[in-house]
Amino acid sequence: MIEVSHLQKTFRVAKRNAGISQALKALFHREYEEIHALDDVSFSIQEGEMVGYIGPNGAGKSSTIKILSGILTPDGGDCRINGRIPWKERAEHVKHIGVVFGQRSQLWWDVPVIDSFELLKEIYTIPQALYRKNLSRLTELLDLSELLRTPTRQLSLGQRMRCEIAASLLHSPKVLFLDEPTIGLDAVSKLAVRDFIRELNREEKTTVILTTHDMQDIEALASRVILIGKGRILLDGTLEDIRQASSSGNAAHIDETLAQLYKQYEI
Repeated sequence: MIEVSHLQKTFRVAKRNAGISQALKALFHREYEEIHALDDVSFSIQEGEMVGYIGPNGAGKSSTIKILSGILTPDGGDCRINGRIPWKERAEHVKHIGVVFGQRSQLWWDVPVIDSFELLKEIYTIPQALYRKNLSRLTELLDLSELLRTPTRQLSLGQRMRCEIAASLLHSPKVLFLDEPTIGLDAVSKLAVRDFIRELNREEKTTVILTTHDMQDIEALASRVILIGKGRILLDGTLEDIRQASSSGNAAHIDETLAQLYKQYEI
């Protein structure tokens, strides 16, 4: 299903000190720093797996998701999803994936949610019968009936995230990338989203890759966890494997385990 082999990605970032004199100096002589976002990243994911992809800020999680979804082109390495190279066969690739970025929206800000769904139907060329079927099911499961006629800008964060998830699934993708899907949600909204993702995976065998800092999401959803730090894969296994890898091996909470692992690996 998903095969990632020796991915490399480096970003060149401009740096300067504070102050007007430094700003003027940077006009003529700019200093750069190379950030190795991904450094020899390899893993494989089978159809129907739900995998938690975790790590601290700047570890390389979002860069990986952007490469897998075809948004970024890596500097080296290979990636194939259902036999397709995402950044080379993007038009065909996006027909089979759904992506939710918790801090970005694919809904049009000033129009009702249902209008955004209709636009996405045309973009993905979803057959009318399939669109109606999926819209009805997603509306029921994510409790969207009161939201569809509301402009996106007037929705709360939790309401918008439920609509974002629905938007990413209208075309029945086989792979779902969730990048911080529960960020800022209240407890009730988080439970609703988790229940929906579990049901989607169970009924449709949808492959799910979840990146999040909320370890309750990982414990509730993921049967496998990949830990990345400084652009490198550090651990790949079950939650129990992650716990055993920490220095104490017996932390009461998974958050404590991760804190120990971050310190252990100096990330």
